[in-house]
Formats: sequence, C-alpha cells, structure tokens
Amino acid sequence: PGPENHTPTSRAGHKYFPNHTVEAGDASFEFKRAETDLPKTSIFNGETKKVADLPEITGTTGFMVIKDDAILFENYYQGEKADDRHILFSVTKSFISALVGIALEEGKFDSVEDPITKYVPQLEGSAFDGVSIKNILHMSSGVKFTEDYADLGSDVNRMSAVIGLGGSLNDFTADLSETVFEPGTYNDYVSVNTHVLGMLLTNVTGESVTSYLTRKIWQPIGMEHDGYFSVDGENMEVTMGGLQASLRDIAKMGRLYLNGGNWNGNQIVPEAWIAASIDTGAPHLAPGRDNPNSETPFGYGYQWWIPVEPRGDFYAAGIYHQFIYIDPSSGIVIAKTSANKGFNDPANKHQKEEQSVMFQQIAAAMGTK
Repeated sequence: PGPENHTPTSRAGHKYFPNHTVEAGDASFEFKRAETDLPKTSIFNGETKKVADLPEITGTTGFMVIKDDAILFENYYQGEKADDRHILFSVTKSFISALVGIALEEGKFDSVEDPITKYVPQLEGSAFDGVSIKNILHMSSGVKFTEDYADLGSDVNRMSAVIGLGGSLNDFTADLSETVFEPGTYNDYVSVNTHVLGMLLTNVTGESVTSYLTRKIWQPIGMEHDGYFSVDGENMEVTMGGLQASLRDIAKMGRLYLNGGNWNGNQIVPEAWIAASIDTGAPHLAPGRDNPNSETPFGYGYQWWIPVEPRGDFYAAGIYHQFIYIDPSSGIVIAKTSANKGFNDPANKHQKEEQSVMFQQIAAAMGTK
C-alpha cells in the first residue's frame, strides 16, 4: 500500500518484513469494564471541536481510555480489531527508555553520565564518540541527522532504506560523523539516537532487545498478545520505531508508568527512572513555544514527551499519531493508534499539539466520573 492507503500495512507489517516475536506469557492482565461516553467537545486555540470527529480527522484506528484498571472507552476504526498488532513507530522509543532504566538498575552499565563509547566501541570515531548516554536519551546528542519523512533523501529515510534492503543499522549509525551542536545544549529530535540506545542494550545485556523486552516488561505486566519487533539484515531490532502491539497492550504500558513503574507490587521500571524520564529541568528540554534551545514547543525527557502546557502529564508519541498518554492527576491513561494519511500536510502541523490538548481535556472530564 502506498502512502495514501497504508492502514493495512500499519497492522500487518509483521507479515511483510523480518521481525522477532515478543512473546506474551501464560497469564494475561485483563482490564475491567466501566464504559462511559467521551466528552462531546474539546477546545483548542479558542476553537471548539467535536471529539467524535477526532477519529476521521486524525486517521484513528484504535482509541482507549482507562482509569482505575477499567476501560472507560474502547473503539476501533478503519477495519482495525482488538487483536491487531499496530505499528507503534516512535512510541517504541519509550519502551526502549524503560529497558535502559531497567538495565541501569540491574547494574548492566554504570551511569547515564558515561560516554556511550564506553559500552559501544563501534561508535568510536563517529559523531557519537564521547557523547553521554544521558544526552542521547534527551535527544541532544548533537549528531547531524535530518528527520524529514517528506524528503526522500533525508537521513531518516536513508536509514529506513537500510532496513528495507537488509543492511546494517549499526554500520549506518557508526558511519555518521558530523555534529551540529555541542551535546546537551539543544533538543533536536532524531531517531538515530534511539538506535544507539538499542546498541547499548544489546551490548550490556548480552541478549537481543526482543528477549530483554519479553523478560523484563512484556510478560511481567501480562501483555495479552505477542508483539512483533522489526529487525534489519543482521537481526538488530529497529528500536527507533519497529514495535508492533495491540491497543490494550500499549495501554498496559501506560498503566505501568501511571503507577510509577510498579505492577501489582512488582517494581518493573525503577520509580526514580520514571521521574527522571519526565524531568524537563534543563533549559533545552523545557516545554514552551519560545524555547531557543529546542526545535519543538513540547518538553522532552528520556524518550517521553511533555505537553506544551503540562500538568504533570506526559506521553509517548509516534508518527501518524500513535500515543500513550498518562495523566497522574486524573488517573487517566489514553492509548491511540492511527494511520493518518494527512500527517505531512502543512495544514495539519498543529495536530499533535491539538491532540495532546484534547487528551488533557478528556482526562479532566473523565477523571472525575
């Protein structure tokens, strides 16, 4: 399917491209049911819009709201079903962040302040040489990399071509040699940073990212369905965006982070790591439309986004509008998958912010019920 009809591919990528299976365990966590209606309207930039129009406007394929372990709303669109495994694109990055935090807690590496080349010597002499793990997590590595999906010659599309042609993402990454700013000074969202985190994980854990994800998150939190992780020609996971999962299962990731990394008494992700993951205290990470040290009005942490006007909430986000939104103040988690063919339309450039504002308003309304 071409760019104007990529909905089937979004939920069936594992049938067409090489992947590893993230195996679900024997025991699946089941949400309760307490279904209710979504609020009728949302206001963005002074304009009132109907929430019911959101699915069509943003190409939604699945939408879920949970609170107190109960599903308040769940619906599927464009032929999607509850057991479909949808490509999460950059929501994958937030799963990778969780694994890095777990690996740190387990002593697999010493500190996020360490240079990445201490653990990934293949990157010596590259643009990542000497860059701290922390700056890579923060999307402030300084590497020169163009993240423009509309430009076929951009670095992110060249990186995607490596996957499609069965090449090595590790080699592609190690060949990047130019920097554009001092690490830790400017927030520049580029997906290759997350691939570097994948290289870190495989080196320090001694196992594949798929295996580590299966053992440390997927099975312990009772994912209902197998997930799928796209791999390159050397069986390295596409950690920048290759995870495919069902809507209910990604909502479980939201529940995990809502509860400070604790799952029914078992500390899966360190609570301190989650706090650090949404800390935007450094100038280049702070949300705001006039931040000269960031390319985006959104705040950024360890591979998690912060709304432009935050209230303690945060979210994972992927291209074409995949989201896991978490609002501790209301206890609401929202999971959304999409195949938004209008994503690159300049007229829709504010849709990401509009959706995050809508999530905030949905959470405020439904968190009080």
